[in-house]
Amino acid sequence: MTADLIVCGLGPAGRALTHRCLAHGMSVTAIDPAPSRRWSATYAGWYDELPRWLDPSVIATTVTHPTAWGTRPHRLDRTYVVFDSTALRDSLNLDGAQIVADRVVEIRHNTVTLASETKFSAERVIDARGIPRAPGRAEQTAYGVVVPSDTDIAPLFMDWRADNGTEPDAPRSFLYAVPLSAETMLLEETCLAGRPALDTTVLRERLHYRLRSRGIELTGSEQVERVRFPVQGGRPGPRRFGAAGAFTHPATGYSVTAALAAADTVALDASAWPAQARVVHTLRSAGLRALLALPPADLPVFFDTFFTLPPHLQRAYLSGRTDLGGTVAAMRTLFATLPAPLRRRVATATLGIPIRSPIRIGSSMME
Repeated sequence: MTADLIVCGLGPAGRALTHRCLAHGMSVTAIDPAPSRRWSATYAGWYDELPRWLDPSVIATTVTHPTAWGTRPHRLDRTYVVFDSTALRDSLNLDGAQIVADRVVEIRHNTVTLASETKFSAERVIDARGIPRAPGRAEQTAYGVVVPSDTDIAPLFMDWRADNGTEPDAPRSFLYAVPLSAETMLLEETCLAGRPALDTTVLRERLHYRLRSRGIELTGSEQVERVRFPVQGGRPGPRRFGAAGAFTHPATGYSVTAALAAADTVALDASAWPAQARVVHTLRSAGLRALLALPPADLPVFFDTFFTLPPHLQRAYLSGRTDLGGTVAAMRTLFATLPAPLRRRVATATLGIPIRSPIRIGSSMME
């Protein structure tokens, strides 16, 4: 029997898509090597990105005004949420789907071949297996520890202050600090993007140094989180979803809320990639190139400038996957506001992309 849809991969994006297809009465075959695995990663995002159909109980904690530090603090006028990963997974109910525990080895047109040599066909096949690591692909890495919530540190979206024991010209990393529950908090040293990215061993040393410098002592028994994933390599198109379908924001690494927001669109076979979304993706990719090219000492100043943009422009760049006008306005304003030396470096990093035109694809410098 041919299903309406085959979804390859049951991470957050694939599971959300399968769930929404079932909600719309479709027949779905979902294939994953370990479909019952629990989700141990920390997923978070902006509250205003969440679709209305999502069960509010999946939100573990809320930060109304997180702080971002470049060289000085910035109070963000936007609500940030951290998911309960288990509750999120369980809320994306797959009752009614055909679940196949196997590995996809080939997708050809509307037919999927598995490692067991079994073949499945459907009206549509969507690859939601994420992005494989590869040399030359920029990655995000992080090392974190879970500490009691009464630890003396406020929630931080990112903190670029140089109190983690590194030399001024060393590749930069920042501190990310969010509450996971009423009892616990995640403190994580993060390499935003690198080619190659900083190893988690280096990030561990930096985190421990930073916390000691702030009077926070660890016991050594803390739960640990290690993160490593590509921030580039996804390809926009109707046959891919989630990170595989370029839903990862290259300059932040966020993808889960974007996939949740687009799940209904893709389930109903509408385009998640209108022309303006493809242009936004191109602009964001240019931004990643600029970030990778900036000298380490310039990154805090760059983010100081970004977080002084009006809130609607910050939101457009961080979340406006189809908001071409807002993305261009954010990038143009950022570029004009940067100190002159940074403007030159950004322009050099995105050589060949014109800056002045508000309508051409290359009119911005961030991806």
